[in-house]
Amino acid sequence: MATRDSMENLTQQVEDTIRFAEEQYKQSSLQEHYNDDNYIQSLRQLEQTYQDITTMAHSANGPQREQLHRLRLQLQQMQNSMILQGTRGGEQF
Repeated sequence: MATRDSMENLTQQVEDTIRFAEEQYKQSSLQEHYNDDNYIQSLRQLEQTYQDITTMAHSANGPQREQLHRLRLQLQQMQNSMILQGTRGGEQF
């Protein structure tokens, strides 16, 4: 079973990662060009956090796995939005 602290830390990491990605998403939709470095960095953070969730799920109990699954879905939704926005703008990520 994952510890309560590790679950809280990972949840905070997910929230911070999504917040940063949302900021980059909003900025890129307002600008004609993207801040490529921050945009790509936020995509990398989303992927790394996704991998962290996957790792944590191996030692989680049932309710924790359900919580991790919900967090993973949030990350995937943000990733998909950013990738779609990037490809619409001519960028390839």
